[in-house]
Amino acid sequence: MCRMKTRLIVLNILIRVMIVARSDFSATRDDDIDRLLKKLNKPALKSMKMRPSSYPEEWSNLSSNSKEQPSTVTQLWTINGKCPKNSIPIIRTRREDILRAESIERYGKKYFNNIHNLKQENATEYHEYAIIKVKGKFYGGRALINVWKPFVQTTREFSLAQMWVMGGIHDSQFNTIEAGWQVYPNRYNDTKPHYFIYWTSDGYQTTGCYNLACPGFVLINQKFAIGAPVREVSTLDGQQYHIPTTIWKDPRSGHWWLKFSTHTLVGYWPASLFNKFQNGATEVHWGGEILDFKDGSRHSWTQMGSGRFAKEGYQKASYFRNVEVINEREIPQQPVGAYPVATHKNCYTVELGNHLVWGTFFYHGGPEAPSFAQLGYYNHLYSIHGLYRHYRNVVVFCS
Repeated sequence: MCRMKTRLIVLNILIRVMIVARSDFSATRDDDIDRLLKKLNKPALKSMKMRPSSYPEEWSNLSSNSKEQPSTVTQLWTINGKCPKNSIPIIRTRREDILRAESIERYGKKYFNNIHNLKQENATEYHEYAIIKVKGKFYGGRALINVWKPFVQTTREFSLAQMWVMGGIHDSQFNTIEAGWQVYPNRYNDTKPHYFIYWTSDGYQTTGCYNLACPGFVLINQKFAIGAPVREVSTLDGQQYHIPTTIWKDPRSGHWWLKFSTHTLVGYWPASLFNKFQNGATEVHWGGEILDFKDGSRHSWTQMGSGRFAKEGYQKASYFRNVEVINEREIPQQPVGAYPVATHKNCYTVELGNHLVWGTFFYHGGPEAPSFAQLGYYNHLYSIHGLYRHYRNVVVFCS
């Protein structure tokens, strides 16, 4: 009887200790989230006065096709004006945004164990690509990136179209600067395409992040919120929209600048962030990427681009056009020796070409969205991972 009482007393003490420990852990976690929210919603690094010392030459001979209009950067929040002098627009990060991440420490970063090593030309377990790439010595790159709203199977997966400017690619500590658009429900809590940027100086291990989720990129534009939805999206057999995107190195400061559209200077990545770009970039890539977790032990239905294969061409497949690299004299030129890479040709394809007006261009993408019958199979997956069907209102404030 005494033993039984002793055991009950010990068990009771252990339960109380566990409750206290759990409470302490929860409080510590809440404190960590609060500190991160405070940091994210008021970035420390910014400069409204910095400008590039010079600019690359602008695009010329754009198509006059009436069904294709170059996109200009217009964001809905600017209807009410722009941020006051010496402030920048920031999309407010909420507690639920952080809780959707892999962990508090990894918020705003790519999945650490799922990063594709871009020096390899085969698919990884999770990432798949349909891109073109060129090797050499470059001071930047640019292209007109066609915008679509691809189907993404679960909130954890994404689909994007972007440009990578890379240095030290044969080193595990390679540097990369990235910009384009992406559909990523787990990050943006909707299924719209969003403007995004990314950078790393150690091969995605600990440095860098999406958008403004860590110190690094310096936003200077009072009318442009990084991470905001892309307003104009292409339609099948209809109007086509694209985002002129330029990343280039300022030869004086060494900073890497970003422009979306030919007239929207967004900001820069300071030279001090990187250790492989002293003599410029060694590779530039353009194209699409998807993240596939193979839920249900099947290949994802997540689309790339428009969800149509490259061979289907204009107004059906997604394109990159006027693809150019920028040389040491800040002169854009077509990428000599560029070649296509598709890591899963049965699902995502890429076809490279050249045109008098479009210059170097390519189509990429696939596969078509699943039928309603096929979607029925995935209903249980949606119930598990929760595909967000209601768009969140993006809250932009000035800091």
